[in-house]
Amino acid sequence: MASLRADVCIIGGGYTGLSSALHLAEKGYDVVLLEANRVGWGASGRNGGHVGTGQRKGQDELEDALGQDRARQLWALGLEAVRCVRELAARYDMDCDLEEGILHVASKLRDVPDLIGYAEKLRTDYHFDALTVLDRDAVAEQLGTRKFYAGYIDHAAAHLHPLNYALGLAQACLGKGVRIYEASRVERYLAGNPSRIRTASGEVHASYVVFACNGYLGKLEPRLARKIMPINNFVLATEPLGEEGARALIRDRLAVEDSLFVINYWKLSRDNRLLFGGGENYWSHFPKDLKGFVRKYLLKIYPQLADTTIDYAWGGTLAVTVNRMPHFGRLDGNAFYAQGYSGHGVPIATLAGKLVSEVISGTAERFDVMAALPTPTFPGGTLLRWPGLVLGMLYYSLRDRL
Repeated sequence: MASLRADVCIIGGGYTGLSSALHLAEKGYDVVLLEANRVGWGASGRNGGHVGTGQRKGQDELEDALGQDRARQLWALGLEAVRCVRELAARYDMDCDLEEGILHVASKLRDVPDLIGYAEKLRTDYHFDALTVLDRDAVAEQLGTRKFYAGYIDHAAAHLHPLNYALGLAQACLGKGVRIYEASRVERYLAGNPSRIRTASGEVHASYVVFACNGYLGKLEPRLARKIMPINNFVLATEPLGEEGARALIRDRLAVEDSLFVINYWKLSRDNRLLFGGGENYWSHFPKDLKGFVRKYLLKIYPQLADTTIDYAWGGTLAVTVNRMPHFGRLDGNAFYAQGYSGHGVPIATLAGKLVSEVISGTAERFDVMAALPTPTFPGGTLLRWPGLVLGMLYYSLRDRL
């Protein structure tokens, strides 16, 4: 790589970095993107592919914390995030299996009033009519199980093949002249004008820097690391079930999310496998028997799949914040970051790239809406965040089981 000069250097080849690079290149900026492994190697290529509306927290919680005006701004940005995914996929003809609809279901009887009440709030207060409320029988018809008590379909939401979407963004970046360097782990960032970004094989001098590392930030930038906690989430893929077998599990090919704190989420692949995400851990390694680890969550919902072969299982590392809202901002005047999507990364990380391109090109208002969100530091910083998070997650996991 030697020494390079660019308008913008982006660190990280997931959705945030790729979307930032693409939107900046569309505006005419000369962009270098550095990825430690391969584009989409992290959670951007290994997630459940759900493209949900809104933010990670519900509008009622946002209204209580931030007031109605700011909550409405965040709702509008959440809707735009989904549109942004759809528009990019269409504009660049991405083969990423984009389909409509997410079904949210109540795992416990006590969850029903909140679930249905929230759908009604969105209809009444936000004039959001893209919802269909389902009773228990209707959910059972959709999902082939009576484990859930009610639900609603969000028709404005979507789902896709996460890795193919990341690769589609990367291909679009290359078509716009972005210089992508894989296997180029950043070892040091030196702020300045220009800033200097060092790897083992060279250095990039750039007027602007974008930190797009999320759960893979490590120790590169301590000021950002103390605001997030990396956690691992896991997904399995069954053997192909055939059209009839697949439709017996998800009749209308929706993506599905339940109401547990550590949620289960699932959808069908193009070749009629069930893709099921369940369980997580909070340390640096994955479970040894990853298929078995996720399978136990699957069988709680679909015991009829006890004899179904699990062909694949994988995991990815995401980043959560204390309050589960994303962390946007700037450092040293010419460095920007977006991270901590807390499980809502496909749409919001894509939008982050668009907002980063806006703020670098001189329009900061919408980026600043996200940057103004409060992001508490994990108690004890990076040193003590792990035991605190584990204790908290174990508490909520116990509540889920009870």
